[in-house]
Amino acid sequence: MTPTLLELKDDLTHLTLAPELGGSIVNWTVRSTGQPLLRHSDAHALNTGLPGKLGCFPLAPWSNRISEGGFDRPDGWLALTPNSLTDPLPIHGSAWQQPWQVVSHTQDEVVLQLDSTTPFTYRARQRFQLSEGKLSIGLHVTHLAELAAWHGLGFHPYLPRTAGTRLQARARQVWLCDGVKLPTKLTSVPAEWDFQHLKGLPDTLVDNGFCEWDGQCLIQQPDLGYELQCQATDSDFYLLYCPVDLKFFCIEPVSHPVNAHHLPGRPGLVLLEQGQSTELGFNLQYRELG
Repeated sequence: MTPTLLELKDDLTHLTLAPELGGSIVNWTVRSTGQPLLRHSDAHALNTGLPGKLGCFPLAPWSNRISEGGFDRPDGWLALTPNSLTDPLPIHGSAWQQPWQVVSHTQDEVVLQLDSTTPFTYRARQRFQLSEGKLSIGLHVTHLAELAAWHGLGFHPYLPRTAGTRLQARARQVWLCDGVKLPTKLTSVPAEWDFQHLKGLPDTLVDNGFCEWDGQCLIQQPDLGYELQCQATDSDFYLLYCPVDLKFFCIEPVSHPVNAHHLPGRPGLVLLEQGQSTELGFNLQYRELG
């Protein structure tokens, strides 16, 4: 059954959303040419009902994977179970796997809300705004459960990749990973993953978390005629996923490293009591290349 889609348009770009599919972005395109600015989602992708086949989905109340079957809270252990057919560990929280409700829809803004009881009670809101080729996304989560819990947030955009795709995203350190993609060692960024300056994406697999990020990101697509200047707020980390021989890559602004619930000091996570909130923002500015 095809989900209901919402649309936002400005003079330059066109955004479509699927609230029922995890509050996901389906497509974001250039109005004059139809050029996708996120990975294009066709009817087949939409009909799978899977946010991971679409343009972008929210990450709450954590990002990426958690090991050991759960995590500890001040009032005791919270058990988690795997929630994806493609991964043995709980991944990406629960917000992406639930339908969101439409709070408001105006000419240039959509607000969506999720009232979740999994894995504990919380309320999430996403605000999408479109103006002069700039897509602004805000994610705000309020903890509603009686027992305090650790929270982390993020966004999972899928971006087109060609031979000419170039990335700039300054980070000082990166986590190396084991066979199940959990972090094992924090180290300086190797040369092939150093995006202090614009450079092409590696030909080998990258699926790692980068630390001490300034929140700025430039994605140049000379083969496709545009660039995206991106900025994240309340995000000191990004995850870079570059699969081999596929026509997309992901750079995910997140508030914490992978498996932060089990890292010393729980970097980037926020312990929220009932009624307390946390948030993360991501702006993407489209510019045509001359």
